[in-house]
Amino acid sequence: MTESGTPHVLVVDDDLSMREFLAIFMRRDGYSVSTADSGESALLVARRQWPDLVLTDLNMPGMSGMDLLSALKTRSAREGRDVEVVVVTAFGTAESAVDAMRRGAFDYVLKPFDNDDLRVTVRRALERVRLQAENARLKAVVQDEVHFGRFIGSSEPMQRVYDLIRRIKDTPINCLVVGESGTGKELVARSLHEAGVRKGPFVAINCGAIPENLVESELFGHAKGAFTGADRDRSGLIESANRGTLFLDEINSLPSSAQVKLLRVLQERRVKPVGSSREVPVDVRVIAASNADLEKEAREGRFREDLYYRINVIQVALPPLRERSSDIGELVRHFITRYAAEYAKPVRSVSAPALHALRAWRWPGNVRELENTVMRAVVLSQGSELLVRDLPEALRAVAPEPSKAPAVDADAYVVPPEGVDLDSLLADVERRWLVAALEACGGNKTRAAKALKMSFRSFRYRLAKYDLDH
Repeated sequence: MTESGTPHVLVVDDDLSMREFLAIFMRRDGYSVSTADSGESALLVARRQWPDLVLTDLNMPGMSGMDLLSALKTRSAREGRDVEVVVVTAFGTAESAVDAMRRGAFDYVLKPFDNDDLRVTVRRALERVRLQAENARLKAVVQDEVHFGRFIGSSEPMQRVYDLIRRIKDTPINCLVVGESGTGKELVARSLHEAGVRKGPFVAINCGAIPENLVESELFGHAKGAFTGADRDRSGLIESANRGTLFLDEINSLPSSAQVKLLRVLQERRVKPVGSSREVPVDVRVIAASNADLEKEAREGRFREDLYYRINVIQVALPPLRERSSDIGELVRHFITRYAAEYAKPVRSVSAPALHALRAWRWPGNVRELENTVMRAVVLSQGSELLVRDLPEALRAVAPEPSKAPAVDADAYVVPPEGVDLDSLLADVERRWLVAALEACGGNKTRAAKALKMSFRSFRYRLAKYDLDH
């Protein structure tokens, strides 16, 4: 598209008269037009201004129209740019037409062509480009609202996190991510790295998992002979993150000697391997995380205060799951989809009582605990729906009481497969209500019928109808 939003058409033909005719024809229909007399020239034109539609001859000196089609589609896939290609030729064969469509051509037009037919083909091709762009835009909106990077959730607390990530992702500024265990601190670091402009590696280090006597060697590297067993020079993890992002999880676990050396790296942008006199320049963005109160640790002398202020330039605070309970439905569906595929289970949804129990739990282990709970439930499930009986005993205790009617919860239902008619959809909903009522009432049919405010006879009839009377 041009800046004004006008579709851009590139006409490629080695025949001057045909090239000029198509250019005039396209401009009269209101399109922005560029021309090229060869496939090679067309690629140069596309480099300056990417076309929405290419009308190309098939047989040309040098690069053929078929090769141009393949080159454009390869670049389109690589760079995420939409383009449609219509092959226009006087030397068409069934084989070349099939080959063109296989390579991604929108259509194959034989010369001489009917002007109105070509006009319709062009409009259809440009409409597809428009729809593809609109689809990508809507996907981006949905992604931003529900899935941000590797995060899932559209709650207000998470939207604040997403907004902060967007604002700082392209800066080299150091960050401190704080939050309880299981809230996704490493996901923040990965989102900042993947959404940002830094193209180097992402290196994640759990400082608490490295033995204290190996911390400095692992982080800063070492020279040959620096200690027993150091039989060669070795680069440290900080150096391996050069031009990228270094994520230091549980940074509060670093021994004081390593804290001093890390502070120097952040100040000087140079790393000195253990036992070496040389210093290696490094360009890394440091993102640190701690589930301890690092400010308190610094105040009480267990963490260097100057290092704390050096890494805490921007702080990203992750909310615990209990403060974003509106995201639980979306998280549950995501984990069901993931683990049903992984373990070849037919689960597609979660029952209303089970979802109620999942939302009522306090989740001290946060998203990690929820993920493990759903994974366990998927493995134990025996049907297409997760039920209360599939949950751990502690969660079953917070499911709706049998005496209470099950509440309507849209999150408990999934979108029906394409092509399902209304009768099938209504039958599916009615069956789900029956199952939910039975489950909520502990299998007692009399109480389940009362909960649904229907006669016992009607209730039994419907159970038999859906083969639930057993």
